[in-house]
Amino acid sequence: MTVAGRPVRPAAERIYLMLNKPAGYITGNRDPRGRKTVLTLLPEGFPRVFPVGRLDYNTTGLLLLTNDGALAYALTHPKYQIEKVYRALVQGVPDGHALNRLRRGVVLEDGPTLPATVDIIKVKAGNAILKLGLREGRNRQVRRMCAAVGYPVLELERIAIGPLQLGALALGQYRRLTGAELSAVQKLIDQARQAAEGEKGEEHAPDQKR
Repeated sequence: MTVAGRPVRPAAERIYLMLNKPAGYITGNRDPRGRKTVLTLLPEGFPRVFPVGRLDYNTTGLLLLTNDGALAYALTHPKYQIEKVYRALVQGVPDGHALNRLRRGVVLEDGPTLPATVDIIKVKAGNAILKLGLREGRNRQVRRMCAAVGYPVLELERIAIGPLQLGALALGQYRRLTGAELSAVQKLIDQARQAAEGEKGEEHAPDQKR
């Protein structure tokens, strides 16, 4: 294909994958320490995609892979506060005080966190399985928050990003997002952008005497 006599490459197909990341993989493109990356779970020769955000080496669960930079930016930028939901097995059973600290936000070494949603969904052999929702994505944040209130994480899995649910997707497997899922994600991003722009407008609005 040419335009004005010059070759023009057709636009690359937008790819949106949901992967259930196993433990023992990093979410970077390569690792100088030689650890496996999530991209090796795709078939050889698969079109280039990159992870949206990160999951720790030993954390499992929902990870998006795409070649759509705008969508990746919107899902990971702190100002949009897209919720990520985790299932965490913690040591012990958090009491009401610890749960309320998580819900209000915890002061970590890099500053206070935003409030989290948290509920105990099961108690197993003296330990609790928690469901936590976060609207920011600091390094090892769930693990650090739980440790800060006295209940360290033993196992951690991400089960949702916004409207996307991991569901029954097997460990190490991936699938393309459906049209309905992609539309729901885009709707959420549009709403988050509008909310962020509204807050920015309020910050710059002149004071009015009442």
